[in-house]
Amino acid sequence: MLKRMLLMLGCALAAIAVIGFLKYRSILAGIAMGAKFAPQPTAVTTVQVRQQSWQPVLHAVGSLRAVQGVTVSTDLAGVVSKISFESGAPVKKGDLLVQLDTTEQEAQLRSHEARRDLALSELARKRDLAAKKAISTSELDTGESELRQAEAMVEETRALIARKNLLAPFDGFLGIRQVNLGQYLNPGAPVVPLESLDPIYVEFALPQQHLPTLAVGNPLRLRAEGVPDQLTGKLTAIAPRIDEATRNLKLQGTIANPAHLLRPGMFVSLEVLLPEQPAVLSIPTTAIAYAPYGDSVFVVTDQPGADGTPAKIVRQHFIKLGARTGDQVVVLSGLKEGDEVVSAGVFRLRPSAPVRIDNSVQPDNSLTPRPPNS
Repeated sequence: MLKRMLLMLGCALAAIAVIGFLKYRSILAGIAMGAKFAPQPTAVTTVQVRQQSWQPVLHAVGSLRAVQGVTVSTDLAGVVSKISFESGAPVKKGDLLVQLDTTEQEAQLRSHEARRDLALSELARKRDLAAKKAISTSELDTGESELRQAEAMVEETRALIARKNLLAPFDGFLGIRQVNLGQYLNPGAPVVPLESLDPIYVEFALPQQHLPTLAVGNPLRLRAEGVPDQLTGKLTAIAPRIDEATRNLKLQGTIANPAHLLRPGMFVSLEVLLPEQPAVLSIPTTAIAYAPYGDSVFVVTDQPGADGTPAKIVRQHFIKLGARTGDQVVVLSGLKEGDEVVSAGVFRLRPSAPVRIDNSVQPDNSLTPRPPNS
């Protein structure tokens, strides 16, 4: 019985050993077959890192304000007798806008002119008498004083009449009329807004740390909703005080606006162009793999393949980034001139992955991109 059990145990062990040997041979065959089927290289586009001149840019948002803008109003009370403008129309400096009733002042002017003429006649007679020593010098002085007073009254009345004629104080465009014929106006009553449109101010703010890089005369580029073209101007004023609430620096630029496309109150996006840097390393933003533990790029290197033929693989380089403009970003460290970096397809890669370079189509890589419908 014991012999029988030992025989059965030996047969079982032999069967297990044979099955294990066959499984081991099968695994080795699978590994060998898998080695023959290496992953296919990933198609990528690449660019070479080159030194180039760099135009640093500060981005901001701002609002437009007229260089000159007022609400025309009267400083005298009166009834509107004439309106000489249309709402929204352009006007020149000195154009008549509104005339108040001057009937009373014109009557006073005629009265003062009559007194002036009388004083002039009397003075002429007194001068003749003074030449004949028929009157005293004091009487002649009194006559001259009365004439000057009469002339002053005439000039005062004429000035009063002129003040009731509201004239455009500068060239510009009128707003919506706020008075009507026959309406009685109190002093200071608004008549119509007037704005000059060319040139026009843009007001914006930047963080205080940019103060050392800013200077009056820095070029500006500006875009506004509804305006198809990019406009240019210059930084013309830097406020001497930092806003204590926001720690921002207030700035003002002047933009040429000959077509009157920009209007006061519009919201705009703008760029302040800083002095150009002669030689920096920059790459397309599409080449960067952003991650919490650090930004990186994949650099293409040559390596012999399994069959000894040349092959290309990628190695991951962690980099430090600087300023960004358009589709490009400055690389402060982690790359050197001449490195070939993957510019599209980085999210499909892993370190040491084989790649196949296809540069027939390149992603956008412009310092001043202008996407369609933007």
